[in-house]
Amino acid sequence: MESKDKTINYIEFPLTDVEATKRFFGSVFGWEFQDWGPTYISFSGAGIDGGFNGESGVSATEPGVLIVLYNSDLEAIESSIQSAGAPITKPIYSFPGGRRFHFRDPNGTELAVWSEK
Repeated sequence: MESKDKTINYIEFPLTDVEATKRFFGSVFGWEFQDWGPTYISFSGAGIDGGFNGESGVSATEPGVLIVLYNSDLEAIESSIQSAGAPITKPIYSFPGGRRFHFRDPNGTELAVWSEK
């Protein structure tokens, strides 16, 4: 799948139970999983790639689903987001497979932008 700038590219759900999550979504929806350590799993087969993140230690009700957008020039899009008045909630950081940052939109919803570079 080719990544396109400024599109929804990845969806991230909160995670509290790795095995129950894999069992449920695997048996009901046929999703496949890859483990990225003890607190993160990615999934495929859902029409869009995504993951379940238990790294934050935050409950499943807060912050909820994290929509992850893609942009090949992470610094440029971060600058555009800041210029538009949105606060950066997590500065650019590396993770297996790329880098990303988080921001809040005008409604207070947290989103993220990632790039493989």
